[in-house]
Amino acid sequence: MKRIALALALGLGYGLVVSACYEIPSTPVFGYEKDDISCSDYVDNDVDGLIDCADPDCLELSHLCGEDIPELPVDEPENTLSACTDRIDNDGDGQFDCGDDECKDIPETCCLREFTDETCSDGIDNDGNGYADCRDFGCSGGMFVTVCSENTNATCSDDIDNDGDGDIDCDDSNCAGTNACQSGGTGTEDTLAACSDGVDNDGNGYTDCEDFSCSMSEDPEVFEYCENVPSEDTLETCSDGIDNDVNGYTDCEDFSCSQAEDAEILEYCASLPSEDTLETCSDGVDNDGNGYTDCADYSCSQAEDAEILEYCDSILENSPEKCQNGLDDDGNGYIDCADYSCSQSDDIETRQVCQESLADAETSADDRCSDGLDNDGDSFVDCEDWDCSYNPEVTVCGVGICEN
Repeated sequence: MKRIALALALGLGYGLVVSACYEIPSTPVFGYEKDDISCSDYVDNDVDGLIDCADPDCLELSHLCGEDIPELPVDEPENTLSACTDRIDNDGDGQFDCGDDECKDIPETCCLREFTDETCSDGIDNDGNGYADCRDFGCSGGMFVTVCSENTNATCSDDIDNDGDGDIDCDDSNCAGTNACQSGGTGTEDTLAACSDGVDNDGNGYTDCEDFSCSMSEDPEVFEYCENVPSEDTLETCSDGIDNDVNGYTDCEDFSCSQAEDAEILEYCASLPSEDTLETCSDGVDNDGNGYTDCADYSCSQAEDAEILEYCDSILENSPEKCQNGLDDDGNGYIDCADYSCSQSDDIETRQVCQESLADAETSADDRCSDGLDNDGDSFVDCEDWDCSYNPEVTVCGVGICEN
C-alpha cells in the first residue's frame, strides 16, 4: 500500500508540474522556477540550463535553497566581463550575457568562437549563430584570420571562394584591384547572371546594367533584361523614396537624378536640404536626410570647400589620444577602438592603443604580452587579453583563454 500511495503522490506531484501553463519567459534567467514545488522537481522549468537550487531564481524565491541573492540590478551597463558572465540581464534590454550584443563585442567573454583559421575553415557553425566559417563576421573580420580574404593575386586566381561570399576569384569584387583580375583576368560582366547580381564583376566601377558590357550586350537575353530594368530618371522616380533602378542609390543620391538632363529634376534635387557648408557639416544634424551626419557624409568629408575639409580633418578619430578618450570625436557613431579609424589605422601607435599584442620596431608581440601592462586599456593584461592569447606571433601565452 505504501508503494501505491507513494506512486500516486509522485504522479500527482508530476501532474502539478506538467499541467501548469507557462509562457516562454522573455528573460529565461529570471523565468519560472519560482516556488518550492518548481525548485524541487528536478526539472529545468525555465529552460535556462539550471535546475532547482542551481538556478538563481530558486535562491531568491524558494525557501528550500537557504540562500539569498542581491536584488536585481536596474539598467546597469552590460559591458564588462563580470556583467557578461553573471547570467543576469543587467541593462534590462531582454538579453543577457552572450545574448547581449555588448557582451559579444568583448572577445574575452568567449561568446564568439569562430575567430581562428581552424574554426573558420572547418565547415561548422562553431558558435551556433547561423553563420559558418567566412560567412561569420567573426571570421571575415577576424584579427588573426587569414583564410577569409580574397584580395591578393594568389587568392584571386586559385579557383577557391576564399571568403565564402559565393563569388570566386575575379567574380569577387574584392579582387577587382589585383593584377590577376585586370585585362587578361577572368572577371567578366557580360552574362545574364553577372549583369543581374549587384556586383561589379569586372572591377571597372560600373555594376550590372550601368556597365556598357551589359546594357549594350550583343546577347539578346542580357540586352532585353537591361532594357526592362526600371529607370530612375523622371521627376516621379527621383522623388518617391525608392531605389527604382536597384543600383544602391535612391532619388537625388543617384547620378541619374542629380545629374539629369531634365531641368525640372535638377531643380527638384537642388531644392532639397543640403549638407555642404561648414555650418551644416558641424551641427550634428543629418541635414540632407541620407543617413550620414556631418563629416560622416561624403558631401562634407570630400567637399570642395577647403574650410570644410580642414574642419573634417581636425575631428578625425585617428590618433592615440583620440582613440582612448571615450568620445566619438568624428561623430560617426563609433567610439575609440570600435571605430575602424582607430583599430585599423595606418599609424601603428594608434593601432597599438587597440591591440595589446601589436608589435613595433622596438617591441615584440611577446614583450608587449608579458610586460604586466594593459597596453590597450581594455582592463585585460597580457595573456588575459584575447589578442595576446590568440595572436600567432605570441609564444608566451600558451592555450587560448577560450580553450581553458
